[in-house]
Amino acid sequence: MDSALAFGPVPSRRLGRSLGVNNIPAKVCSYSCVYCQVGRTTVLTVERRAFYEPEKVYEAVKAKLGEAASRGERVDFVTFVPDGEPTLDANLGREISLLKGLGKPVAVLTNASLLWREDVREDLAGADFVSVKVDAVEEGLWRRVNRPSRELSLEKVLEGVSVFAEEFKGTLVSETMLVGGVEYGEELQRLADFLGGLRRLAKAYVAVPVRPPAEKWVKPAGEEVVNAAYQLLSERLGPGRVELLTGYEGSDFAPTGNVREDLLAITAVHPMRRDAVEEFLKRAGAEWGVVEELVRENLLVEIEYEGKLYYIRRISRLAGREH
Repeated sequence: MDSALAFGPVPSRRLGRSLGVNNIPAKVCSYSCVYCQVGRTTVLTVERRAFYEPEKVYEAVKAKLGEAASRGERVDFVTFVPDGEPTLDANLGREISLLKGLGKPVAVLTNASLLWREDVREDLAGADFVSVKVDAVEEGLWRRVNRPSRELSLEKVLEGVSVFAEEFKGTLVSETMLVGGVEYGEELQRLADFLGGLRRLAKAYVAVPVRPPAEKWVKPAGEEVVNAAYQLLSERLGPGRVELLTGYEGSDFAPTGNVREDLLAITAVHPMRRDAVEEFLKRAGAEWGVVEELVRENLLVEIEYEGKLYYIRRISRLAGREH
């Protein structure tokens, strides 16, 4: 049994406590994203093949679940989040089927580059939760940030995402990584329009690189860009369907009695308009000085967007270990 096939459980704000499945060796992928925490892709491919026997994957996960249970650790999801693109695994459908027999919902985090393939969509159909990556809908930006295989076309990739969104019966979410030093311009609106047009999309996540990236020049996008993306997506998708993934591992924003920590937890996920912050402080019995102090300490950033003031947690202070 290969213990490297399963790891965790680790915290995930999308999935609670998640046990990871590493069904792809490093670093076999259809992309070579500039921000990838695993490093540069060494085998850039779109060809699916078998990497491990499905039964070995099953036994590794079963053993990890047993270890977690013996320590009293909760596992909410079993998640395919490997060192490469999970849908390159020709055995993915069989593995999903086997793992669902362990009594835990199964999630797959994919870069979405192969969803134009019917066999990939059929394999993913058995999952309970799928996250699709959509970092760009403009060709030049896609090639600069995701550095895809030459055998891929953005038009085909996006078409595959749209078809999958029509077919998939489980929970579908998207993730968009925003990188500093990149001029997004009208791309944020185009992204919002594309994601807003996806059927059954439960939530759109906006992320920034918070772990060591493949390329040293990569930094998180600025708070202004992140806030603009959040606002445009919220306008297109509606309230409650957009969330930031900036690395903060909070407590789901349950009241803690600590106004500072509660405010930082919320603004790490949802930029708050000034009037919302004022109402929050009023309910908590706190004064505006709390906000001024957080801004002075460089933990909170005040941003103007379309004539309104917003507050967002300083991204450069965040670090994450979740998947």
